[in-house]
Amino acid sequence: QVQLVESGGGSVQAGGSLRLSCAVSAYTYKASMGWFRQAPGKEREGVAAVWLTGGTTYYSTYYSDSVKGRFTISQDNAKKILYLQMNSLKPEDTAMYYCAAGPSLSFPLALNVKGYTYWGQGTQVIVSS
Repeated sequence: QVQLVESGGGSVQAGGSLRLSCAVSAYTYKASMGWFRQAPGKEREGVAAVWLTGGTTYYSTYYSDSVKGRFTISQDNAKKILYLQMNSLKPEDTAMYYCAAGPSLSFPLALNVKGYTYWGQGTQVIVSS
């Protein structure tokens, strides 16, 4: 059983930055980790994902078009933490952000909720204009 705990959400003005963290109880090789978000009245959507394709030193990253160039996903393998650095935030980035873990996933399944088995409880991000 993999447990995920997100933190780092909050309120920020447009153009600002936040860094989300996801503490993972068990890091595994050949796994995928992702960040998803869900705004009120909308479906949960994939934002960024990392595929640990060859242990923890070789991986692939994927981003949705809406965040590409602004968000960066990374991991600290020693601390078992997944990060999402969010820069140039926009009001449309306002949502509950979730961390997820699953088996090896390549694009496009890596950004699809159906690909993931384990989910955190979420952390709220509010971006004001």
